[in-house]
Amino acid sequence: MTNQTPLRAAVIGAGYWGPNLARNFRNGPDWDLVAVCDLDAERAAKVVGGRSTVEVMTSTTQLLARDDIDAVAIATPASTHAHLALAALEAGKHVVVEKPIADSSRQARKMIERARELDRVLMVDHTFCYTAVVAKIRDMIAAGELGEIHFVDSVRINLGLVQADVDVFWDLAPHDLSILDFILPGGLAPTGVSAFGADPIGSGQSCVGYLTLPLAGGTVAHIHVNWLSPTKIRQMVVGGSKRTLVWDDLNPQQRLTVYDRGIDLDKMVDGRQKVAANVSYRLGDAWAPALPEREALGQMAAEFAASIREHRPPRTDGEAGLRVLNVLEAAGRSLAGNSGLTPADSMAQVNV
Repeated sequence: MTNQTPLRAAVIGAGYWGPNLARNFRNGPDWDLVAVCDLDAERAAKVVGGRSTVEVMTSTTQLLARDDIDAVAIATPASTHAHLALAALEAGKHVVVEKPIADSSRQARKMIERARELDRVLMVDHTFCYTAVVAKIRDMIAAGELGEIHFVDSVRINLGLVQADVDVFWDLAPHDLSILDFILPGGLAPTGVSAFGADPIGSGQSCVGYLTLPLAGGTVAHIHVNWLSPTKIRQMVVGGSKRTLVWDDLNPQQRLTVYDRGIDLDKMVDGRQKVAANVSYRLGDAWAPALPEREALGQMAAEFAASIREHRPPRTDGEAGLRVLNVLEAAGRSLAGNSGLTPADSMAQVNV
């Protein structure tokens, strides 16, 4: 628990994610929730609840004009993120915004530059980066416990809400992309992006999608997202030269399992390059690291407060949000080009 005076926050947006943000800013020791703002006053009032001193507001202009608010959390559609965040920054507020950071990399860059110019914190709510399991995965990779990373395979599928404004890539893949950006040394830096999407129900956009991201050193990451699966799967496999780990987010008793199993391949035999005949299988133990159970959003809110007080970039800053957004845009160009590989230099140049 902090002994410092709580920072004062407001939440903009009382739809799907706003209530979760409001609850954590209200309950966390670092924050005092001052107001919840939504165009629908009744919906905002439900988030605030009865017998509350938290104010319900319907005007972001009036909200941002208040001098008793230090920071705002934005939980509105992606198309509104840049406008609201820029207005909040201009009003002197620190900003945390729901993923994705914006609906274009051009807008994201504008947000990042303005936050830097105004010396305000700009943070993206990449929630999974604040879970104990993802922190553990990152620590294991950084310590070399997995060895060289050979592949990452991620599955995020369920019978989900087919959305009108975004496809399945923009809806679900930011979670996996933000995790990759957090756990991989050097962050999310694919040499290219290849995307394949399908719309078997005729919704007008991809409801099933596959992303392939070649990475430096021959590593490859693959992400499968799907709104149409009758079963819900949240699983990531990270394979290394020493060990492989499996993260099953739907198994709270054993979210993470580490396997000391794999394939060893001699590099040289009789002076010749390695060949398939020199494969040997390593069959070791499997174990489950102990992980603390804590709410990720509470950790995110604490990190937001710490970054403001310590005048430093947050763990998931605007640049992290931009890296994720660059991949999403590259995926869109790949889809438009019949799922061809979008080179990394194309990702860097677009919308500069």
